[in-house]
Amino acid sequence: MIRIKNIHKSFGDTKVLKGIDFTFEAGKTNLIIGKSGAGKTVLLKLLVGLFEPTEGEIWYDKTDFLSLSRDQLRELRMDVGMLFQGNALFDSLSIEENIRFPLDMFTKQTLGEKRKIVNHCLERVELTGINNKFPSEISGGMQKRVGIARSIVLNPKYLFVDEPNSGLDPKTAIKIDDLIKGITDEYNITTVINTHDMNSVMEIGENICLLDKGVLAWQGNMDEVLNTDNETLENFIFASPFLQKLRKRALANS
Repeated sequence: MIRIKNIHKSFGDTKVLKGIDFTFEAGKTNLIIGKSGAGKTVLLKLLVGLFEPTEGEIWYDKTDFLSLSRDQLRELRMDVGMLFQGNALFDSLSIEENIRFPLDMFTKQTLGEKRKIVNHCLERVELTGINNKFPSEISGGMQKRVGIARSIVLNPKYLFVDEPNSGLDPKTAIKIDDLIKGITDEYNITTVINTHDMNSVMEIGENICLLDKGVLAWQGNMDEVLNTDNETLENFIFASPFLQKLRKRALANS
């Protein structure tokens, strides 16, 4: 679980986040959604320590994240997995070497022990046997799954995901959502996802935080989205004509 209390963030005179309170729950897919410029990326960067808040608190379970020393922060990072929007794979490293990178960085395990973990992670994302290939030799969807494998190689308690379905076709995007949801359930991870993908919202949005102009405009889950009377959420979610029809159908059947 990650709790944020009264989070503010300003850049000069520009206030980007204005008093956000929210709890990202363990074992659930926690989604941060909102229009461009709403503050989603800034919030995600605050959560992982790339930015410091102007005001407020961030708690990883019972740990005060903002008070950690450099050594304590390094120790905590062993419990953190990250999946970047662009995958951030190293082109010059093989798939196995890419996935093994966090193990090389944070552990003193033998090469054999690391390979066993790498193979388990590849099996978990259904990519067994591609250890010796390079990122340029596999598809974008496969690269995303390699990124997921690398993000879970340290068996994290917290997983941060930035736009996981960016640039993917709908079928592959669904597979990525299913993988992230399955891994979250299996390992009881606190998973935080920054996304614009409304299919993700409707399929795996177990705990949703909607930002609008730097404030928390709505919170709830995917089952509550279709029945919302929140104007900000309606304007954001139902911008798509398809989703407008889906909502009307749901309301008619309720």
